Amino acid sequence: MSWNKCGAFVIVSYCVSGLGAWDHIVNMRCKPYNKMQVWDACSDALITFDKENLQDEMAYIVENDIIVAALTKQLHTLSDHVDVQYRTKVVKYTWPRPYQVSESIPWVQVNLANGKTIHTKLLIGADGPNSMVRREAGIPTVKWNYDQSAVVAVLHLSEPTENNVAWQRFLPTGPIAMLPLSDSESSLVWSTSHQHAEELLQLDEESFVDAINSAFWSNENHSELVETAGSVFRTALSVLMPDSGSARQLPPSVAGIGPKSRVMFPLGMGHATEYIRHRVALIGDAAHRVHPLAGQGANLGFGDVAYLTQILSQAAYNGKDLGAMQHLLEYETERQRHNLPMMAAIDLMKRMYSSNAAPMVLLRTFGLQATNALPPLKEQIMAYASK
Repeated sequence: MSWNKCGAFVIVSYCVSGLGAWDHIVNMRCKPYNKMQVWDACSDALITFDKENLQDEMAYIVENDIIVAALTKQLHTLSDHVDVQYRTKVVKYTWPRPYQVSESIPWVQVNLANGKTIHTKLLIGADGPNSMVRREAGIPTVKWNYDQSAVVAVLHLSEPTENNVAWQRFLPTGPIAMLPLSDSESSLVWSTSHQHAEELLQLDEESFVDAINSAFWSNENHSELVETAGSVFRTALSVLMPDSGSARQLPPSVAGIGPKSRVMFPLGMGHATEYIRHRVALIGDAAHRVHPLAGQGANLGFGDVAYLTQILSQAAYNGKDLGAMQHLLEYETERQRHNLPMMAAIDLMKRMYSSNAAPMVLLRTFGLQATNALPPLKEQIMAYASK
């Protein structure tokens, strides 16, 4: 997962429903949304994403604790096939040498702190951005830290609403997002400087709520030049494409926060140069780490799970060795083709919106307005993000 408190996802119902865990989630707590509005704090430019006639859900917001609880509950029903080791940790991995089946340890050996030893044909590293599997396998990683931390919290809205819109505003210090959890609650993900994040954590509740509302509503970063240029461009687009674009909506106001719900964590980018080694495959944040501004961290991981499951199922059906490089290479190739462009786009967006210089604000204003006026392009963006 990329976020501590919640994850926005499109394909989770496909991945999790295969295990039967989705039925547990819908009986606990989840919230669909059918529209997303993204706008710039330095101009009036915005873009909206939604399904036709707002009838279908775009995605679901589910807290990480709910996903873990649902998966754990479902794993208990699979106890004949799944052995979960609690209250212990891995202390050592021993790797087989490729292509030497006569090796005394032909499979991966995993030594646990409780004294148990596990042997497996395929070790899947799903142990996060500081992956021990990746490190012990010797897989290099390209990574850097952003000069930002994310503050997350549970928000209480001023009054109950349908709350079916995901909101994100790009501030000069970083994006702030409000994602629906229920009719009266939303989740906050506020990316900002380390110092500002620390200050937000120290504020009393009333001041923190005021800061959130100001971040979503204030126009203090607007300039007359950008507003005039943006208005002219928007008018020209409406003449060329009179039926395109979407009306602006105002986000709900926040009245309070959940008890002890404020936490922060540093942000960064990372990508493993390889997703696989002999009898090893990396998925999720062990393979790639992204900025949360597009809400794609969890989605990329779920995409890894879905495709690796497909590849391994076919290999098992054909009687192949699950740890063989042949089909693992297919997994790596397919997922890197998808993940790398997405990661590059997210990093570019982060850098573009980190400046409030007039030329950069004008460039992204025109780009945002033009994209919002082209429904087919927006549909392609949504389709790619859901893979």
